[in-house]
Amino acid sequence: MVLCMVAYIFSFIDRQIMALLIGPIQADMGISDTQFGLLHGFAFAIFYATMGIPIAALSDRTSRPLIIAAGVAFWSLATVACGFARGFAQLFAARVCVGAGEAALSPATYSLISDLFPREKLGRAVAVYSLGSFLGAGVAFLLGGWVIGAVSAGGVRSWMGMSFAAWQITFIIVGAPGILLALVMLALIGEPRAQTLGNGAAARAVPSVIDMARFLAREKAIFVPHMAGYTLAAMTLFSLLSWSPAYLMRVFALTPGESGLRLGWIAIFAAGGGVLASGALMDRLTRSGRTDAPFRAGIIGALGAIAPLALLPWASTVDQATVLLTAAFFFASFPMPPSTAVMQIVAPPTMRSRVSALFLGVNSLIGMGLSSALVGIANDHWSGGALGTGLSLAMVAGGAAILAVLVLSLGLAPFRRFVAAERPV
Repeated sequence: MVLCMVAYIFSFIDRQIMALLIGPIQADMGISDTQFGLLHGFAFAIFYATMGIPIAALSDRTSRPLIIAAGVAFWSLATVACGFARGFAQLFAARVCVGAGEAALSPATYSLISDLFPREKLGRAVAVYSLGSFLGAGVAFLLGGWVIGAVSAGGVRSWMGMSFAAWQITFIIVGAPGILLALVMLALIGEPRAQTLGNGAAARAVPSVIDMARFLAREKAIFVPHMAGYTLAAMTLFSLLSWSPAYLMRVFALTPGESGLRLGWIAIFAAGGGVLASGALMDRLTRSGRTDAPFRAGIIGALGAIAPLALLPWASTVDQATVLLTAAFFFASFPMPPSTAVMQIVAPPTMRSRVSALFLGVNSLIGMGLSSALVGIANDHWSGGALGTGLSLAMVAGGAAILAVLVLSLGLAPFRRFVAAERPV
């Protein structure tokens, strides 16, 4: 469990570090905000979405620790490859590979968690794992700003006959440790269901893709609002993660180090605190008889994010902006534990990894890929100026939060009926 959370930390460091590097990457490659939005979100999401389901199918049948370790090694090597990119196409391809590697982590880990914890403790267990995302984002902001400052002092460096700018060296530095982590995970993590993996009857009992499609269709009243609503909630969170650094640097003229320092602590304490509060709230609601707790906790989080996002364009000082971002990150992190809990409660054990992968694929392709691109397009329309960047965030992130409340509300009653019936699959 702890090593999986560490892997999640590493994944978000490698995923999020690019947000701080927007200035030097744009200066070296001459790309627009729209192109940067595609690099940060869509490039990552392409294979994260498409590779997740086949990898998860393996997770339902074979060793999950092996799959996780392989994914960690692959995305770490891809992050290092970002440092060797010499153009937009090469950097785009490297980011695609980062997403492909990270697709192996969460579906297999969610399946492991559901095997290790009872339902009444599932919220906090998932929250602890999800905390890794914000610790990773926080470390990416904090460490990234420091690394950028440290390596920038030496200017362009030469190695192996190639020249490397500060942003390229940063990718190499943050990506390399993940390769060692993969080896450690492979050596230390065991498979809880190891005794059944070699059993032919157990392997044949794993449902087919058609079986999974029939199950999802039967429970569409739950999964349609679940996947759509939590994808909209993800648009709120990923918009903030992708564009908050640019907002602070452009509107208030902060350096990458200054921006990273503020956002690092926000990600760790506000977003991290939000995900823990969400897990605890969900467990408390469940114990008090609120059987729709996973949907209810997500609605509360989306509601809470609306006001600070609406006020963000009008912040006149960096301290006001920091307070608003703190509140927005706290509530935007709420949906992570409950969205996972729904899948682990409703899906049977032999489908959990694949259902999780399907959700994460939709979540990343639209929630991350589309939101980051939309903010970039809006920035280019508004010229990315002081008011423009804040307006872009408010429109995309705030609008998505409002829609998330409406869509998630549709899942409350169907989920209550499912829990009450507890019908077998």
